[in-house]
Amino acid sequence: MNRLVIADTGPLVALFDQGDAFHTWAKVNLGRIEAPLLTSEAVLTEVFFLLAPMRKSRVAFEDFCLEGGLRIALDPQTHLESLISLLRKYADLPISLADATVVRMCELNHKSIVWTLDSHFRIYRHHGRKMIPLLDWPRD
Repeated sequence: MNRLVIADTGPLVALFDQGDAFHTWAKVNLGRIEAPLLTSEAVLTEVFFLLAPMRKSRVAFEDFCLEGGLRIALDPQTHLESLISLLRKYADLPISLADATVVRMCELNHKSIVWTLDSHFRIYRHHGRKMIPLLDWPRD
């Protein structure tokens, strides 16, 4: 796949947590994706937090980051107004800051596709009305 892939928290956790219900799905998808995956600091924060109790999984994720598997592709300070706008627009869902950064990265990278397990991404829109393209949704 030669499209830019924006990684959300769920698939990254699934990829490194062998006990995750979507672990195999995440591994298969990663094999189809050209590195690096785009992500944000907010997504990284969530992944590090969720993998913290699983030492081996967290170390594997740290190595993946150090080896260039991920690229932070959004400066939250530069896009703070847009991020807050998204947080307010979708406050009833609720939307996390990590979700808002993924939506914003999708807006900035027009030919990108989002790798997520979060069903809210079927509701979120980029540029106001455009559906966010999702990579191989496993729940259909």
